[in-house]
This record gives sequence, C-alpha cells and structure tokens, in this order.
Amino acid sequence: QPPTTLPAHAALFLDADGTLLPFADDPEAVRVADGLLATLDALHEALGGAMALVSGRPIEGLDRIFGRPTWAAAGQHGLERRRADGSLAIMPVDKAELASLREAVHAAARDLPGLRVEDKSWSVALHWRERPALGAAVETLAPALAARFPGFELQPGNHVCEFKPRGMDKGVAVAKFLDESPFQGRTPVYLGDDLTDEHAFVVVNARGGMSVLVGARSPSHGAFTLSSPADVHAWLDKVKTALT
Repeated sequence: QPPTTLPAHAALFLDADGTLLPFADDPEAVRVADGLLATLDALHEALGGAMALVSGRPIEGLDRIFGRPTWAAAGQHGLERRRADGSLAIMPVDKAELASLREAVHAAARDLPGLRVEDKSWSVALHWRERPALGAAVETLAPALAARFPGFELQPGNHVCEFKPRGMDKGVAVAKFLDESPFQGRTPVYLGDDLTDEHAFVVVNARGGMSVLVGARSPSHGAFTLSSPADVHAWLDKVKTALT
C-alpha cells in the first residue's frame, strides 16, 4: 500500500471510474460515495489547488457527478483540460474525420446487439460491460476500424475501447498540468485503475512521484496498489488527516 504521508509539495491526480467511483453498467448512474466530496474538498484546499481529476469522461460529465467546476480536470484522456485558474485547453481535432469515424463505428455496432456506443465531444467509445461475451468480436472489429482513420488511435480499457485523436493521453495531460501553476515544481501522485492510466504512471515515475494502481494488473507501472475504490476512499481520508 502507498504511504499515507504524501511527498512534500505534492500534486494529486485522480482517475474517476474504477478509482474514485465504482464501475456501473450505466456510467451515468454512478454516484459519489458519502463523505468523499468532503475529503476531496479538504485535499484540494490543503494542496493549494494542486489536485486534478484525470478521466476518460468529458469534463462536463465529471462536473455532473462531482459538482466541483472549480477543480482542475482533464477530460477525454486529456483532449480537454480545465486548468486550475478555470481556463480551458482543447486539442484541435479534424471534425470531418471524426464525423466519418462516428458513422463507421455506429454502423459496425449495429451488427453487435448489446454493444453500446458512447459519442464524446472529440472521441467515440465502445462499451461491452453489459455484454462481456462481445469482447472477442470487438477486439477484431476495433483495430480494423481504427486503421481506416489515421488521425485517430485505439485506446483499450476495462470493457471499453476508445477511438481518440492521436497524440494525447493521460500521461501527456499530467505533464501539461505539471508545467502550470499550482502544479509546477510539485511531486506528482497519481491514482488510477485502467490501462489508460499506465501512460500517467510512466510520467509520474519519471518525475520521482508516487504511482498507485487500483485493483490488480500485471505488468503495470504502478509502484503501489490499492484494491478498490473503497480502499482509495479510506486512503485519501488518511492522507487528508496527515495534511490537515
């Protein structure tokens, strides 16, 4: 388990689904556990605002769940970032190619009943948590689709694969935050559960930070582990106590 005393002058980065939030068949049905918001508010204040959510969800979706539009956040794996001062940075995307990709993904999904398509602002995701048996079919379908759209790349995840613009991932997002106030000069601490979080673990480890894998996966660049979102909540509460 990770130590509950953070490095001096730490910056905290937190994935949402599978880390702060439990997984659900309907991602929109997820609710924040009692007490978690109070803990996160206290950490945000204790760290001088150097805390950010880093998620595959759009920022709008994070705000709907957490109700904290003053927090820094990276949505859609960093395609959109809200800095600590509230300003937005959005990666340019070829909208015509994105529209063609959306059409192709929806057409392919119609042949696999139960496969859910999620249209995000700048990417498209396929979900099969409700129908795990579709995983093998998606693993064949998705790379073939991605090959038709050179401006996009495939990002696999936990019962999800996402077609996202090339050149952005959670590691890039964390690195960009670390170049900005109030994160600049701080030691990064990152908690995440998914394959998408491995990019961030690499960046954090290279900067002498603390990388925490939630759940079990081997191999992983996560240096520490916590077993579940409930364990994350308990750990964050102890960190809050140590900081405040």
